[in-house]
Amino acid sequence: MPQLNPTPWFAILVFSWLIFLTVLPKKVLNHTFPNGITTTDTKKLKSNTWNWPWH
Repeated sequence: MPQLNPTPWFAILVFSWLIFLTVLPKKVLNHTFPNGITTTDTKKLKSNTWNWPWH
């Protein structure tokens, strides 16, 4: 049964993962986003408490 011999399939697995880990991250990281990243203010927003009468 040749499919139980791991020698050629292990090499194919290792080389394919090396290609995935070296080529694809560069291609994915080269994409630009249409909107710039905006930073939010670090100051705390003032929230008003509810003054509803509770029954």
